[in-house]
Amino acid sequence: LPAGTQAVMWVDVPPLPALNVRIDPSSISFSMWKDIPVPFYMTVHFFEVMNPKEVLRGAKPVLSQRGPYVYREFRYKTNITFHDNDTVSFLEYRNLFFQPHLSNGTEDEYIIVPNILMMGAAVMMEHLPNFVKLLLSGALAGLKQEAFMNRTVGEIMWGYEDPLIDTINTLVPGLIPFKGKFGLFAELNNSNSGLFTVNTGMKDISRVHMVDSWNGLKKVNYWRSSECNMINGTAGEMWPPFMSPTSLEFYSPDACRSMTLVYEQSGKFEGVPTYRFVAPKTLFANGTDYPPNEGFCPCMQSGIQNVSTCRLNAPIFISHPHFYNADPALVNAVEGLHPSKDQHGLFLDVHPMTGIPMNCSIKLQLNLYIKQVSGIIQTGKIKPVVLPLLWFAESGSIEGSVLKQFYTNLVLIPSLLDYLQYIFLGLSVPLIISAAVLMAMSQEKCSLFWSSNKKNSDNNKAPQATSAEKLPPVKGTVLREARL
Repeated sequence: LPAGTQAVMWVDVPPLPALNVRIDPSSISFSMWKDIPVPFYMTVHFFEVMNPKEVLRGAKPVLSQRGPYVYREFRYKTNITFHDNDTVSFLEYRNLFFQPHLSNGTEDEYIIVPNILMMGAAVMMEHLPNFVKLLLSGALAGLKQEAFMNRTVGEIMWGYEDPLIDTINTLVPGLIPFKGKFGLFAELNNSNSGLFTVNTGMKDISRVHMVDSWNGLKKVNYWRSSECNMINGTAGEMWPPFMSPTSLEFYSPDACRSMTLVYEQSGKFEGVPTYRFVAPKTLFANGTDYPPNEGFCPCMQSGIQNVSTCRLNAPIFISHPHFYNADPALVNAVEGLHPSKDQHGLFLDVHPMTGIPMNCSIKLQLNLYIKQVSGIIQTGKIKPVVLPLLWFAESGSIEGSVLKQFYTNLVLIPSLLDYLQYIFLGLSVPLIISAAVLMAMSQEKCSLFWSSNKKNSDNNKAPQATSAEKLPPVKGTVLREARL
């Protein structure tokens, strides 16, 4: 029985996480998947240009990091629709709320940054006829547009009205596909990240959370190679259970691509075992240093990725904060950057048995490529440079009652079961020994009893045989006398 009990434990315990993490209203993790209870925060750091006039004369930009400006992020899913092919589609919305008590500054503070619209449009119009650029330059002068602007954090984040938007739409229709306000995060708040369709894991648990399509697409068309356009991995929230310490993938609408993180080390978060996954140095490498990334080009130095094809054709690049893991030339082109793994490296700590992240911090930096453009006098003599605008981190960790329940169900109870099987095994040893002794004693008694009976039987047979040998044949008269 103890051995049998041990076998039942080994068979019954592993499937439990699989049942709990599949996308099914009856599973334990469904409510967590639908309305993420983990408190997420987005922290934003701006890079203020301290010497804008000197930069216009060709000097190296001097940057000063401002912030962090912290926002509480709430995520929830709507339009949840289950399909017959073991998939479910949904829209996930994000709402952001400023947290003054966690921030180093307010949204009303002014920061000097590049005039993103004007400088971006100038680079985009570099190859247009000179008369068009001169016309635009004159319009910019009339609107009092300059290469750098002094605006509040809230305006840069969530949008500001600028007559330049209407001017560009009038002079170069279709150059910028939006009207009204412009803000770097205007489309992030109170909006969704696209229609995701993912596997539920009901038929194949190894495919749970894996993306089947995004906005109805099996692959995107932003990049120059089929490999770079592939939509791989999950939506970045959970992964299939029973993970191996190798790598994980997820599709990021913000980066317009799938991203692969690699295993770094095993650890524990609040007592829960985890695998830590980090970004490889090749994540934003150029095609020369890492040929598979050639599809993301045209490229510049390693460590930055050109996302203009999915960002309105604006000269926008993404990277790790402070150009961490990038070509040193990018760091040296400006002053004020101090790349550090601890502060600027992204990571995911995932519970390998369930594929649920316990602690994470995904960090990205937005950069604008600026330069002198002939015909646009507002660009002065700016030397070509990839100028950091801001970097942000979306971070969250399981805590409170959710963490307690997680620890109890997936750490404490399995540990108790492990201890119990060893206790049962320990108890089974004396029982087995006792059973063996009793069996041996029983066999010995049976042997003695059999031997004794055999001996008595042989002894009884011996006198009878002897008497039978000595007695003379029975006569009929004797028998009659005996009957009398």
